[in-house]
Order: sequence, then structure tokens, then C-alpha cells
Amino acid sequence: MQNINLNALRVFAAAARQENFQRAAEDLNISHGAVSQRIKQLEQHLGLPLFERQARGVQLTRDGAAFRTAVDEALSIIDTACADLMRSSDQVTLHIGSSFATKWLMPRMKAFAAAFSDITLTTEIHDSLMDRSLGKGEIAIWPSRTRAAVTAHRIWHLCEVELVAVCAPNMPRPDGVLDISTILALPVLQDAHHRWLHLAQEHGLSDALNLLNFDRSALALEAAIKGHGVAIAPTYMVREDVDAGALTEIWRSPTPSGEHLFLSCAEQHAQNKHVRQTINWVLAEFGTGNAA
Repeated sequence: MQNINLNALRVFAAAARQENFQRAAEDLNISHGAVSQRIKQLEQHLGLPLFERQARGVQLTRDGAAFRTAVDEALSIIDTACADLMRSSDQVTLHIGSSFATKWLMPRMKAFAAAFSDITLTTEIHDSLMDRSLGKGEIAIWPSRTRAAVTAHRIWHLCEVELVAVCAPNMPRPDGVLDISTILALPVLQDAHHRWLHLAQEHGLSDALNLLNFDRSALALEAAIKGHGVAIAPTYMVREDVDAGALTEIWRSPTPSGEHLFLSCAEQHAQNKHVRQTINWVLAEFGTGNAA
């Protein structure tokens, strides 16, 4: 099989991921018609259907699902190789979430720069776990319920995600120890994890919620600092603001969240000097030892 267009493969990968041609078009910033045409041309080239067209989207055929696995792997290799070629030898890239960058990394950047002046630290922000392998000088920090089974990656456990409720020290609230029912009666600030809603549903209190919604944890925490309500977040996201007196902890979840925070890098680059130094610094900040 020759001359399969690389753009057609990227369009196929987006359509397979979204199971919808319109959403794939929005991801790729092209028209719905262009997606449909590329897929049709690819199916004609391969001589078999890759999708079953349905009223509200598309679904991969059995051949399409097998093809998607191969395409995703191939595109991942290409994307990683391109990233490696464009990265300088002293650069380390952290792949992290936006709120982790704002609330955990930014307060520590000055100290990192002072300790490692020969490392150029950059960040790439992601809303979900990366869909390609990590390359030279790349480190990912990500929350998950399970350790990802990526054999080419070395993975470190940073911490269990422990949830706390915080608000401004001067926010009006009942005195004494607050239980979850009392807290849910206050104005609560919710991010995209919908943790308040889940807690309210567990306690049968969702109808009485006074919610202000945000799409980022960092925004909900900033609103809490301004006195607009109570936010819920992992301890590592609020520690700096609590220590500085900008927030006060009023409740800590008595049950495990089931989530953990992990760090990973490519096995073949784990002994790179700058990668190893950055990993050891992160591990030290979380109090989990040394990567060696």
C-alpha cells in the first residue's frame, strides 16, 4: 500500500477519537465537508469502510478500530520525533494541567531557576493525558486512578490526591468544626471536576446547592481567596495559599479520593542529566525521595 496521505491519517485519528466528524473538524480547524471527504478518500484507498455512519455521529468498524490503533501509534512516533528535533539540549518540558501550573509550579519557579540555572524549563498545558509517548527532555505530571501501563515510560508516584475545602479566612461561616452538610449550605465554588456536586449527591443535598461554576481549579481557588465561597481542591494545590494566610482549611475529606498524582518520562531519557535533576527536584518537593 503506497502514498497514503499523512493529513488523511490525522483526520482519521481525530474522527476516531471524537466519534463525530463535526467535532473532529472543530479540533482540526477545517470544515465538516473536508473531514468527510478525507475519510471517504481513505476508505476508497484502503478498499473497506472505517466508520459506520449513524444519526448522531460515527462508530468505528472492526477494521477501523484495528487501523486506529496502528495510526495512533504511528502518529505518536512522528510527533515525538518532531518534538525531539525541535528541543534544545538544555531544555526540559513539563507537560502539566493549567491549574497545577498556576497553583503548584509558578510559586516554585524562582527557586528552581536559582538551583538549576543551566536548565531551560518550559511547560505545555494539557486538559487530559497526552496521547503520544514522551520524548527527549519531556516530563509529564498527571492525576489518575491507576498507574498508566506504558512500558516505555518510567513512572513515579508523587502522592495520593487528598481533598480539602478552603475559603478566605474572613469569609462568614459557622464557628467550630464544620461537617459536610454545613459546608454544602454555604456558597460553594466548583471546577470542572464537579466534586461539590458529587458530594451533594452522595448526601442527598444537591437540590440545595448554591454553586458558582468555573472551568479551572485555579479560578475557583482565586474566587475563594476573594471571599466568594468555599472551594475544594487537592492539598498540593492549596498549600502555598494556606501557608501565606490567603486561604484557610475548613474541612478535609475523611475518605480516600481514589486518585493519585504521577510523574513520568521516557525510559530511554530517564538518565539525561537535566531530566534527572528536574525529576529529583519534583520528587523532593513532594517528599518522595530521589530518582537516582
